[in-house]
Amino acid sequence: MLLSEVPIVLAFTPNYFVPAATCLYSILKHSAETENFHVICLLTEELPQQMKDKLQRLGNGRIRYSYIDLNGKLQGIYIDDRYTIAASYRLLLPDLLPEYDKVMYIDCDVIVRNNLYKLYQKTDLGNNYLAAVFEASLDFQIPYIMSIGCEPGQYINSGFLIMNLEKLRKENMVAKFLEGARVEGLQFPDQDVLNQLCKGYILGLPPYYNGIRTFFLPQYKEYFLKYYSEENWREVQQHGTIHYTGTKPWNSFTIGFNVWWEYYEHLPEEIKSEWVINRKIFVLHKLSNTVLGNLFITSLQSVYRKLKRNIQ
Repeated sequence: MLLSEVPIVLAFTPNYFVPAATCLYSILKHSAETENFHVICLLTEELPQQMKDKLQRLGNGRIRYSYIDLNGKLQGIYIDDRYTIAASYRLLLPDLLPEYDKVMYIDCDVIVRNNLYKLYQKTDLGNNYLAAVFEASLDFQIPYIMSIGCEPGQYINSGFLIMNLEKLRKENMVAKFLEGARVEGLQFPDQDVLNQLCKGYILGLPPYYNGIRTFFLPQYKEYFLKYYSEENWREVQQHGTIHYTGTKPWNSFTIGFNVWWEYYEHLPEEIKSEWVINRKIFVLHKLSNTVLGNLFITSLQSVYRKLKRNIQ
């Protein structure tokens, strides 16, 4: 059955309000005016009413919002210091949303450059728990991936998911997820748990639906091509959704940082006012819009990455 509204879940803290709004704007930009969404916001604390009102106006009638405050609702699981508990809320979705058999989940540090409405409608999950993009495993990542019972090239990034809530509910997977999430020492707690427990029942999506950092860097192309094709590589470069894993574009000149700022600039002023921007990074973004500036930024990024590798 085709839904008139596609359900999309985001999880964030109030201080991620502007990145969340930027992500939502990118979703709207790459969908038709007749395509509507139900956006479910999973919150670490209550979102101020003025922020909710601003999001409502951003949707311009095409987004229906629901808010679920999960503060204190997730206890006893392992949370790595690098992440907030909001990242683990996706593990609860089958029980949180009994009205849906299938939902999309997306991280807030993402700029969408593809039509998610059409993807949702055409994706048949069959007997799979999830649909997601498999990472192109790097050499140094393989020992860890195998240590948690997964295989290189069969390990997903959980920043973009289409979840088969019906199957997950029937098999009581939330309880299994939470049990798995109690294990200390997982590098990517919720992501590792999803990979471990959904292994063998994951539908692979084209890589351009979740372009993680290594998908855009030429020095990692050889790893990418072990699992994907040259055509896939071109698709990622041309219109791949950008997932800013690692450093964020609003406070560093990471790969594709200027794309994030381009979408940010189209936000209503009332949303931008909720944040104090990093002026230095914003100036670099403006500079990157000129030919010489873009050449300078590209060279600077290359030097920065080489220095970082040498330090490591």
